[in-house]
Amino acid sequence: MTLCKIQKWEKVDIVENENGTISFNQKRVYIFNEEMSNGSEDDVVIVPNIPMLSATSQSKHAARFLRLAMASIMDILKIKPFVEVSVGQLLWGYEDPLLKLAKDVVPKEQKLPYEEFGLMYGKNSTSQDRVTVFSGVEDITKFGIIDKYNGRSHLPHWLSDECNRLNGTDGSIFPPHITKNTTLYVYEKDLCRLLPLEFEDEVITRHGVPGYRFTPNVRVFESVDRNPDNMCFCPAGPPCAPNGLFNVSLCQYDSPILLSFPHFYLADQTLRTAVEGISPPEKDKHQLYIDVQPEMGTALRARARIQINLAVSQVVDIKQVANFPDIVFPILWFEEGIDGLPEEITDLMNLATTVPPKARSILMVALFALGTVLLIVAVTCLVRSSHRQSTLHLDASNFLATASVDQAKKKAKMENAAKH
Repeated sequence: MTLCKIQKWEKVDIVENENGTISFNQKRVYIFNEEMSNGSEDDVVIVPNIPMLSATSQSKHAARFLRLAMASIMDILKIKPFVEVSVGQLLWGYEDPLLKLAKDVVPKEQKLPYEEFGLMYGKNSTSQDRVTVFSGVEDITKFGIIDKYNGRSHLPHWLSDECNRLNGTDGSIFPPHITKNTTLYVYEKDLCRLLPLEFEDEVITRHGVPGYRFTPNVRVFESVDRNPDNMCFCPAGPPCAPNGLFNVSLCQYDSPILLSFPHFYLADQTLRTAVEGISPPEKDKHQLYIDVQPEMGTALRARARIQINLAVSQVVDIKQVANFPDIVFPILWFEEGIDGLPEEITDLMNLATTVPPKARSILMVALFALGTVLLIVAVTCLVRSSHRQSTLHLDASNFLATASVDQAKKKAKMENAAKH
């Protein structure tokens, strides 16, 4: 199943600061596109109960009496490891009994800010995050780079200043004069880090505009044994995330959420083979990339593709998951992107590359002001993509449930054999 949405970006509450920066709130609106989708938000799916499985995984190293108490609570509330919800509920939120209970019993400083669970809960038509970026008027080399995000100049999660850096862009624009040796940095709140992009190839985009393609290096999500530089992203380890996965639990209220590229592209393929129904990754379908106009630094075409995975743990004292295997379970993957810019914009860009440097700077600032227009046609696809991949997610859920049932049956047979 593929669900596509038109995503509109709008900068609101814009303020020009005296230090050459601009502050604004980024509002994103998602509009369902029926023509580009082969399903609807009313379609019903069976998916892992993420709040429950997060709670059981977090309890794995807690005192045994706490795990037994949790099992009793789940019995009373009839909470199961899989839930049947509509796609719309999975995305935008549904009432969860555990989250509702947590509101009353969890200490105030540890409380979650909501009682509903949804992968994109609270993200539609909202503008909660305050972003301050450099306008480039005083220093063109900082054009579009984030100065502060919600008042912070660094992230609070990781083990070094380097890994806590925020000084990238939102991916729509970059400082000018990009070369093949330039490393571009993109910050996305849900990624919980800067994502470095390196030159891959020269490309021709819509309306014949040439550009450079930048994509994440193969080492970006490598395990720490392969890339020791990633140790700063493992504050609780070792053990750290397997090769090709990035642990964002610190940004997700300690839920065992791991990000990867779709179909575990560039990841250890034992992750893929551990779950039935996942086809091998394909670069053209699963790679993340941004094509930029090198002189201007403007994004011409892009595909941001990220898969959300849940680390499921066996917890013997909680009968609901006592027979589960330890597994990294793919929930779904997202694709966001633009195919190209309107011809009026590309004409303006072509003009900017031929005018004197001073006039070019003015045009670049104008393009920044048109940042909403540049991405207004961005299409966001919730990808349970193609018939095969739709089967993948449902089969994967069934596989995990079946594994539990099979192990329970084997245990019962052994007990019966012992009696006789």
